[in-house]
Order: sequence, then structure tokens, then C-alpha cells
Amino acid sequence: MPDSEIIVAGHICLDLTPKFAGTAARPLSDILVPGSLVVVGECVVSTGGPVANTGLALRKLGVGCLLMGKVGDDPFGDLVAAKLDEHDCAEGIVRVPGEQTAYTVVVAPPGIDRLFLHNPGANDTFSNDDVDFEAVGQTRIFHLGYPPLMRRLYEDGGRELVAIFRRAREAGATTSLDMSLPDPDSVSGRVDWDEVLRKVLPCTDLFLPSAEEVLYCLEPEKFWRLRGKAADADTGLLDILAPADYSPLGRQLIEYGAGIVALKSGHRGMYLRTGSRQRLQRFGRAPVCDPDNWADREVWEPAYRVDGVASATGAGDSAIAGFLAAFLRGETLERTLQYATAVGARNVMEHDATSGLLDYEQTTALLTDMPKADLDFAEAGWRYETTERLWHGPAA
Repeated sequence: MPDSEIIVAGHICLDLTPKFAGTAARPLSDILVPGSLVVVGECVVSTGGPVANTGLALRKLGVGCLLMGKVGDDPFGDLVAAKLDEHDCAEGIVRVPGEQTAYTVVVAPPGIDRLFLHNPGANDTFSNDDVDFEAVGQTRIFHLGYPPLMRRLYEDGGRELVAIFRRAREAGATTSLDMSLPDPDSVSGRVDWDEVLRKVLPCTDLFLPSAEEVLYCLEPEKFWRLRGKAADADTGLLDILAPADYSPLGRQLIEYGAGIVALKSGHRGMYLRTGSRQRLQRFGRAPVCDPDNWADREVWEPAYRVDGVASATGAGDSAIAGFLAAFLRGETLERTLQYATAVGARNVMEHDATSGLLDYEQTTALLTDMPKADLDFAEAGWRYETTERLWHGPAA
């Protein structure tokens, strides 16, 4: 494959992940008690954010990538550059004098949903001017991640984000967008994300966020109402969302202009909604190889079952890498979802985002052997296909 079949741009940071011993505690508040001393193990230091996580995962899967992001000239920037140099992929990362490198402290005790302490650093100044559109004009897919953590991309109603995606489409690339959950206490949390998506999705071929992120963007009141129920039930929001919640979200995103929408759903797998054959035929240099297989579909791929999750850090980014790698190779819709969930499953077996991943051939061998997690909808309009191990929705 060419060296840069995919450009992965946007958010990059340094991840600091202390290892926790196994604990019987359920809520994180049982561990992080004010005034207490919590003894942890070694700290895993790795690159983070979609530029590093998705980009390095794609490289492991045999896809040539060019990474585009910004870091500072500080010690954390030295670490990011050194980590990327180990994979010979630091050439697209700009080091900006006087700026801070973004970093994240990942608090992820076993069996408990993780918490992040994050400083966006130089990501806040990433803009249209930081994208090499000459390179975009030669790549097949342009993928950008985490605009809610990048101030220039969400201010002014997402003007810079929309400009980037319009230019990427004009350059002939198939465009791909991932999100992150906005911090409700920050400026990002007060952005009208519904309006931003209305503007950018007509230029977005592949939209690959999480279900929680989309619910926050499109229906914030419902997000907080269900989030409250989830906290009371001591379960995650993903356990409360039903297929009937997904269908209108997927439909709305397709109506906004996206070609293919995949909503990452953690331990419940991945929901997919696709546009018409006519919309899918407008993709760029990475076309939909079989529009009849992909057009006007609504399906749900259950997650692969993993015993002993080490950390879910970067699982969504890895799942996107699996999706994009399979899509580039012209896999069917069904197989593309299998690759996405398989790569996501391999991710959670290690504390960092990439060391548990396998190459494409090794991942292929896992697709039929790994067990699938139970996912019983018992909801009208949905049916399970045993051979494919896939749920078909009302719009399928």
C-alpha cells in the first residue's frame, strides 16, 4: 500500500496510566477518597489521542499512515516525539515553541469505568492552517478526531472544523470524523454541537463517534436524564440506551448528510446506519466497494467477549482503525464491523492503546474463533442472524 493511504489528524497527547491492583470496589469514589493515599503500580507512559492511537493501530494493521498533530517544545513533547520516532512516524507532528504538550492522566482501576484528567495543550490551537492539504490530495482517507477537545475547531460554531472537511473533500479524499465527549464545565460543553454537526456532516463520509457523544450532541437533556439514571443504577449509560434510542440518532445523522454512521458502544459493540446508494457513491478516493451491500442498512454488531479487561483506554480509537483498515480493503459491511470490534477487543487486553493489537492477518484469524458477548434486544423490529452473529434493525 502507498505510504499514506490514510491521514490521521487532530488531537494528540501523552497518556500517563498508573496501574491499579485488582479491587472489589465498584464506584470510583470507593477508591479515590479525599485525604487518602492510594498505592498504585508502575505508570504506563504512552502516546494518546486519536492521532497516535488510531494512527499506530492502523500501522499495526498494515495501513500506511501520515500523522498530523501539534505538541509543545516541553519535556512531554520530547516524550511524544520519542515514542513516535520508535514507529518512524513523527514527521507530521509539529512542535510549537512556547506551547504545552497535551497530557492525560488515565485513572482506570480494573472493572471500573475509567476517568481522565486532561490538559488539551497545543491541541487548542490546531486549525485549518495546520493541515497539509497537498498531502490530503494524495491520500485515500482523511480522518480527524476529537474536535470537542480542540478549541479552534469548535469555536465560532465549528468554522475551522467545517473548513478543514470542505477542503479535504475538495482534495478528493474520503473523509472520516471521530468525536469525544465535551466537558460540560468547559467552553466546549456550551457549544451547540447539533448545529456544528449540521454544518460538517454534509462533508463527512464516515462518522465514527460513540453513542454517548452523539446523544450529548443531539439530545443533551435526554443525555443528562439517562446519565442520572445510570448513576443511580450503578451502571453505565450504554446499558440504559436501547435500540429504540439508537435508531432516531442514526437516522438524524444520515439526514444531516453523513454517508455511513457507526456508533461505538463499548461492551455492547457497534451500531451502524448507512445512507442511500447515491450518497455512498459520492465518497472520495476510498469508495464503497459494494454499494448494494452497504446502502440503506441498519445493523448492530455485538462486541467480542473479553475476560480480564486491563484498560479501555483507546478502545474506540482502535475500533476505528479496524473499521478503516477493513473498509480500505473493500471488505463487506459485515466483515468491516467484525474487524472493528475485534481490534477494539484486542485493545482492552493491555493498559496502553496499541501493544495488545495484532496485524491484519492475525486479526482475520480471530474473527470466527473469538466468542461474541451476549446481546439480547428482545425489541420489535430487530432480528438476529445466527450465521453472521449480527443484529438487523428496522431500517435494514
